[in-house]
Amino acid sequence: MTTSELAQGAAPESADDVAAPPYRLQPLLHDLVSTVMAPTSALSGPDGQIRAAGVQGVFHADSRALSQVRLLIDGVEPEAVAHAPAGPGRTRFVSLARHLGDRHPDPTVRLDRVREIGPSGMTETVEIASTASADVTATVTIELSCDFAPIEVVKSGGLAEPFPASPGRPGELHWRSGAIRVVVTGEGAEADPGTAADGEPGGITRLSWNVTLAPRTRVTLRWRVAIDDPAAVVVAPAGQPEWSAPEVVAADRRLTRLLHQSLDDLRSLRLAESGAPDDVFLGAGVPWFLTLFGRDSLWAARMLLPLGTRLAGGTLRVLARRQGVRLDPGSGEAPGKIMHELRRHEFAVEGNNLRLPAAYYGTIDATPLWISLLHDAWRWGMPDHEVAALLPNLEAALGWLGDHADPDGDGFVEYIDGSERGLANQGWKDSGDAVRFHDGTRAEPPIALAEVQGYAYEAARHAAALLEAFGRPGAARWRDHAAAMAERFRARFWVEGPQGRFPALALDRDKRPVDSLTSNIGHLLGTGILSAEEEADVAALLASPAMAEGFGLRTMSSGDGGFSPLSYHCGSIWPHDTAIVIAGLARAGHGAQAASLAEGLLAAGESFGYRLPELYAGDTREVVGRPVPYPAACRPQAWSAAAAVTIAHVAIGLYPDVPEGRVTLRPLAGAPFGPVSVQGLRVAGTEVRVSVDADGRADVTGLPPGMSVVGTDRP
Repeated sequence: MTTSELAQGAAPESADDVAAPPYRLQPLLHDLVSTVMAPTSALSGPDGQIRAAGVQGVFHADSRALSQVRLLIDGVEPEAVAHAPAGPGRTRFVSLARHLGDRHPDPTVRLDRVREIGPSGMTETVEIASTASADVTATVTIELSCDFAPIEVVKSGGLAEPFPASPGRPGELHWRSGAIRVVVTGEGAEADPGTAADGEPGGITRLSWNVTLAPRTRVTLRWRVAIDDPAAVVVAPAGQPEWSAPEVVAADRRLTRLLHQSLDDLRSLRLAESGAPDDVFLGAGVPWFLTLFGRDSLWAARMLLPLGTRLAGGTLRVLARRQGVRLDPGSGEAPGKIMHELRRHEFAVEGNNLRLPAAYYGTIDATPLWISLLHDAWRWGMPDHEVAALLPNLEAALGWLGDHADPDGDGFVEYIDGSERGLANQGWKDSGDAVRFHDGTRAEPPIALAEVQGYAYEAARHAAALLEAFGRPGAARWRDHAAAMAERFRARFWVEGPQGRFPALALDRDKRPVDSLTSNIGHLLGTGILSAEEEADVAALLASPAMAEGFGLRTMSSGDGGFSPLSYHCGSIWPHDTAIVIAGLARAGHGAQAASLAEGLLAAGESFGYRLPELYAGDTREVVGRPVPYPAACRPQAWSAAAAVTIAHVAIGLYPDVPEGRVTLRPLAGAPFGPVSVQGLRVAGTEVRVSVDADGRADVTGLPPGMSVVGTDRP
């Protein structure tokens, strides 16, 4: 997904390294509750308490503001009984104060704690209700700490000392670090900044209220934190989401529930660059990657195209403004290249050689994905003037593809980290051990990934269509370029394995096919680089038990030597990866395989409360009967949430070509989710409705004038 070498921590090389300090473990977060309205987020325990441990805290952009927010009643933590999301940026926590009230089994004092995140802070409302037979008196306190820890310190398991608080007006506390200022205010509260015995700052910082509740009454307490962070490189955009809010009716209620929660999560991940608030993109994920990531933001925007092109337009323009203009081995920048990751400062981890500059370009696939997003947005009806404005960037991206993407001239797009401080692997599987042979040994760079060849082939053809349509030169050249790529790919990548013939994961530095069976080859479906017969071979292997006996598609088959169900990229399941393959299978006409994988994601969504995480374990369904969490996975995560839109889209099968004035309608055969109706799709800005009945017959209404349905042929 992103900088996953950090997601796994600074991995030890041997058992001796584990015992030798200062090896630190990345904190786990699978059992934490995240509440988000980008660029602010809060991670707490299921009880709502934010404890001074691990990755818990209130974060703004890539810095932690509050490292502790602990609510006590008479010095005792309430006992948690429930929590649930309450809409974008809101979570409700329910707990009990059983030491108060009547002395019988039924609890009589209940707390409802509603946390609401805004773009620059957080508000909490604590409602205490009593059904006790007599008055209840208590002291409510909130203990607070602020450490301003950078996200990379938190991620690597590092510690930061709390900053002392300063008093302000009544009920107010302040912290400051450089340009960042944090202000906490409790309505009607007494604020204690914490004072040691010698009068210096120290002790416990807290807000406190004394409350009395008569029988059958309730009291409401409110406090808030405001964060002023002028140095943040990302900000909250104004206005409503750039995509429609579709109304979906489906016989399989899991689909509607997953889509509802996913759209809430996507709304909470909207971001813009400081200085350009009108161009909106999606931050990759909480907590590690709540910023601009080329690959992630591009894929999420592409998956949301059925809901409109405005998000695609903003994402394309943001990345175009930061398109590479020079050769810089330290950052990976090259002319025409699309960037990978944006931070406020260098992203460096103590004890790890990885040091990424604030604007990092170490990605091999973002540039072709940028080209294809521009093309697909045009097909969905992005206005011509917006497309035309980005054609110079398209031509620059083609310049990178032709001049810099193949450094050794063998005809394949490949990568190697020239800085020795960046990502060793620069495809979407970017952990250090992601590219492995069938026997489990690691491939050495430079590496040419299979799916990247498919992206580059597709991008060349997409670029040719755009150049031709807008009267720019070069269309024939790029069609020829794509045709030659397909022939080279067919000659060099296909290997024989225990289950049959398939494309290798990659070519290594010696041009040997990396012969493990992986999900990467599923990304080739629908790109055009495979023949129909080759697509059928790939589809059959992806549907085999070795790949698909869990809750989605494994990243690596269980028959490969590097397989581990809890490996970040060698056996786990990523919802976005599965969704991309589902879309490719559907477009290639393999609806049964697509439906089976989609059912796996729906089952996983149900287990995770309909908020799909970044990834989860690739165990078989029989192991525990539900997906096993990957303990450091982001949640919510943009392209995981966008996977729900992909499932709904392939179910109805609407494929428009606005420039040609036609739309292909091809729902999944057999209507595997039962009758499905989606109102609120957008084609050229016009609201469209598609309905699929129980027999799989589809109907579309509301198409823009001049658009016609041309049948159900493969698009």
